[in-house]
Amino acid sequence: MGDLIHGGHRRPLAPGRSLFDYADDLAVVVPASCQRTGRCHECVVEVRAGLDALSPRTAPEEFLRDPYRLACQASVERADEDVEIAVLRRRLRIVTRASGEVPDPDPIVVRDGDDVLYAGDRIDAWRGAIRGLAIDVGTTTIAWELVDLESGEILHVGAIENPQRFGGSDVISRIAYDGGPHHGELRQAVRKALNHELRETYRTLGIDRRTVYEAVVVGNATMRDLFFGLDVTSIGARPFRSLVEEEYRAGRRGSTGIVALAHELGLLANPVARVVGGPLIGSHVGADVAADLTAVGFMTGPDPAMIIDVGTNTEVVVRSGDRLVAASCPAGPAFEGGSVRHGMAAAEGAIEAVRYVDGRLTYETIGDLTPVGICGSGLVDLLAELARVGVMTPEGRFAWGASRIEVAPDEGIDFSRADASALAQAKAANHCGAAILLRILGLAAAGLGRLYLAGAFASYIDVPNAVAIGFIPPVPEDRVEKVGNASLRGARIMLLSRSRRDDLDALVRRIEHVELESHPDFFDLFVEGCRFAPIDA
Repeated sequence: MGDLIHGGHRRPLAPGRSLFDYADDLAVVVPASCQRTGRCHECVVEVRAGLDALSPRTAPEEFLRDPYRLACQASVERADEDVEIAVLRRRLRIVTRASGEVPDPDPIVVRDGDDVLYAGDRIDAWRGAIRGLAIDVGTTTIAWELVDLESGEILHVGAIENPQRFGGSDVISRIAYDGGPHHGELRQAVRKALNHELRETYRTLGIDRRTVYEAVVVGNATMRDLFFGLDVTSIGARPFRSLVEEEYRAGRRGSTGIVALAHELGLLANPVARVVGGPLIGSHVGADVAADLTAVGFMTGPDPAMIIDVGTNTEVVVRSGDRLVAASCPAGPAFEGGSVRHGMAAAEGAIEAVRYVDGRLTYETIGDLTPVGICGSGLVDLLAELARVGVMTPEGRFAWGASRIEVAPDEGIDFSRADASALAQAKAANHCGAAILLRILGLAAAGLGRLYLAGAFASYIDVPNAVAIGFIPPVPEDRVEKVGNASLRGARIMLLSRSRRDDLDALVRRIEHVELESHPDFFDLFVEGCRFAPIDA
């Protein structure tokens, strides 16, 4: 007799019961707004084991590929094997800073007596408050802040996994999916997920959504343009440019930013609220990285400087004097929970720190709960510890000819050579980006005045461990600054400061985009970067 498994919890299988029935038993929140009829497409779950024990796919599920199903449509047909599921919309640990960036807000939305003005034009009558949303749409994570535009106060912060995972774990897969017969499903998935969270926030705080007059949305070029419902096909083929960037380069628009109305996008805000897409830097280097630069004050800090935004698509920007160069590294989702058997995002129960003590691995989990997987910071530690004690070679081979190493044996969590290979390739892509940009500017890593590490999981990595496995360049630790979700913080700054928004538009025009694959040293650097050892940069 098999079990239904979710997050380490089990329930006996019974033919005829739906996956939604089991979610109810386990008190697992699976979003749905159609009374479980399959129409809303919100209750997508990943079936990690036992897919063939479920009922055949129904018509409402035709937009999904294996191993994804709708919880309300998939039911148990056979109870002779375990069925393991994972919800796509888990709430995640939030990494952001809440103070200090905009001491004197000068938002574009202001009150004038009984009127609300946007850039000087009346858009509504005063309803008691003026609020805005800062939204970072990442490939793996969606994070947002609800902000009082008059005081600058952050009213709420939230983060969930991006439910678009059924369309692929990386941007190229999602571009292909959106260009197929189910065009629009990815945009709907993000909109419904975000609106679900906003609705709960407004209800909890007693806020009228009509007092939300602007949203600033950042993300890489693909994520941003999918959010706005634009055709992203051109981003998936050379020269890998958004249609908006192409129009800007052709002189048909003055910026790579974009503006729409909330009612046009279906965003839960005042219907006439402006939704502003931050400016793109070039190709896959998008509005999220532009927001990073604003958040860290990239032009006013030490020189030379580098910022690495670690994610499914890692981006690197380097400044030397007045020259700025940027590149996108196709790292893939390995360090964010994809392509690793027991990998996961930074949610409760994730192993976030690992040490090798007295011949065995010890670990810490988020929330001090029973481990259910390993998140990015835990993977960095694991690789460094295995290499340090000689259990794994720099090439990723395990001692004693082992094919896998137990991490949390009581919970069945292990680490395989295939996992190590996926992480090596992700790390190598990051290495190429940093090394090539440094070479272009004639710099050495040790000469950088500051290395900013952006991204949620980058805030929790152990810097010496990250250097030891070649995950980041060998910059002295006292010059490395972890800046958390700088993209979200930058979006908030744009929301609160019209002048800073204008400054960013001017800055992105100066940044040179570099296509890594065209550099003559790319292949050699990639091979070098696959080793779990400090890099020479």
